[in-house]
Amino acid sequence: MAELAQAIPCVLVALLYASAGIASEGTSPEVDAVESVRLVKEAQDMKSSPITDFDEESEPWRTINDGVMGGLSSSSFAVEEGVARFEGTVSLENNGGFASVRSRPQDHDLSPFRGILLRVRGDGKRYAFRLRTSSAFDGVSYQVFFKTVPDQWITVLIPFEAFQPVFRGRLVRGAEPLDLKSVKTFGFLISDKQAGPFRLEVDWIKAYPVAQEGNVR
Repeated sequence: MAELAQAIPCVLVALLYASAGIASEGTSPEVDAVESVRLVKEAQDMKSSPITDFDEESEPWRTINDGVMGGLSSSSFAVEEGVARFEGTVSLENNGGFASVRSRPQDHDLSPFRGILLRVRGDGKRYAFRLRTSSAFDGVSYQVFFKTVPDQWITVLIPFEAFQPVFRGRLVRGAEPLDLKSVKTFGFLISDKQAGPFRLEVDWIKAYPVAQEGNVR
């Protein structure tokens, strides 16, 4: 395993924390480490399609924190030299405990693709990546959790089947499946009582194709 890690530095697959909600009580099994390296290497060899690389013309993203419910968490989102930085402080006071950011609504048809690739550098904390199929402020979102490695760039591979529907931190049973033809926004969230400062940098977000589905599962 050490040899594989050296051969592909700073590249890990998502540990696929597809939980039952934001305040998750359990997580899905982690992907085997050796298999993770193999999957990411194969995904890197694919012809992925950029969703956003955070250039100077990128639409600004919107932060949404627990202040909407009386909480005291704070966050900011800025782009500098092609890298987006989502940072702030999570507070558990006043029944708070989350900070989030999402893109401006646009129409995205992701049906030709198998999943998402993220290039991120974090602080070792656990984050959620979220998709929404509505432009409304509130409503169901589809999310999956991933864990960062302190101060290291990693590539996170997330197949679309890993996403679960949630609403205000709860799993929505019986919700409509994720409609890949109608994805409106992308976003990140930190929760799970991870109080204190946080920092997540994002280099790019891409979609990887179904063409090599036999190799990436």
